[in-house]
Amino acid sequence: MEGIEEQNVHCPPPSLVPRLHVLQGEKLGHNNPLLPQKSDSEESRTAFESVIKEARQIRSELVSILEQAVFGDSLAAEYVLCHMISSVYARRDVIALGKYCVNISGCPKGSDFTQHLYRLLDELVTKSFLLPMSLSNMNTWRFSPKKDYTANRLTSGVLQLAANTHLVVDETALEPGQLDANGVRNLTALGNVINWQKVEYDFNYHTQDFPSSLAVLIVSEGKSLLPSDSQIPLVPRHPVDSLSERFSGIHTYLTPALLAQVRAYLTCVQQIDYKLSEQVQKTVEEDFVEMRKEDPNSMTVDDFHSLLIVARLLSLSFGHTQLTTDIWRRAKAMEVERKHRIPQTSARQ
Repeated sequence: MEGIEEQNVHCPPPSLVPRLHVLQGEKLGHNNPLLPQKSDSEESRTAFESVIKEARQIRSELVSILEQAVFGDSLAAEYVLCHMISSVYARRDVIALGKYCVNISGCPKGSDFTQHLYRLLDELVTKSFLLPMSLSNMNTWRFSPKKDYTANRLTSGVLQLAANTHLVVDETALEPGQLDANGVRNLTALGNVINWQKVEYDFNYHTQDFPSSLAVLIVSEGKSLLPSDSQIPLVPRHPVDSLSERFSGIHTYLTPALLAQVRAYLTCVQQIDYKLSEQVQKTVEEDFVEMRKEDPNSMTVDDFHSLLIVARLLSLSFGHTQLTTDIWRRAKAMEVERKHRIPQTSARQ
């Protein structure tokens, strides 16, 4: 017979390893308590239509708030908004459609900017996680889950996050030094989440990939070491000091009523059924051909794919179910301005 101590080793009490016994479960369409859960109910449709009707106004308020957070850089604010409403909506082979990882570079190093920005985003979204990319964390933390056969349980990993979690990676915390074997594995795991939206589970004798859906925002001083879908160098219009006062003012502006509106808005625009009409699709294809004729190097297939993602996210942010020519022009202008900020010596994004 096993003693109590030995039993506790193999089966720790709930105080050490919390667990739930589920008798009946139902997958929710979202986890926002401000909105009804059943999407097919009249209450849900009414709430959704009410938020979408005010989408343009709420969007304007949110962009203004984000613009203040990134020192008056309106372009960076637009890309942060695109990141906030991005989510994986389908998978084709190994490609996760809808994911949009943004790298904000040029951020002040040695300041609390990332922490302040994260606290703001944490106020707005339903799920978030801050990953300080310090050398110590990279070398000592475990990013991927691993099976412990001695204890007969799965040891959790940092990247074992719920779907639609906003993961903010603070690369400004990285100091000079060398990554050990565990650090390199963690860096690879983080890259796989960004590129393929999958987390590798280590079962010692084999590995198994599990799909994830994480919206990743990388905050860095220079171009990130990690891959990203878009790099947006920060161009401050306001002084970068007095961070506490700046973000204190933002939180004061975010009244409970406005905060509730923004939270409901971010959830609702993600639920929009987005489509491309045949007419707009033809216009987009013709534009691609013309841009390739003008300068083949400035518009690759990857560039075009990124442009389509930005156009989709912009459309959703305005509460539109389809891409309009105005939004398409706006997306093109944003991408042109973003690319102009990236030094020619930098790798293409």
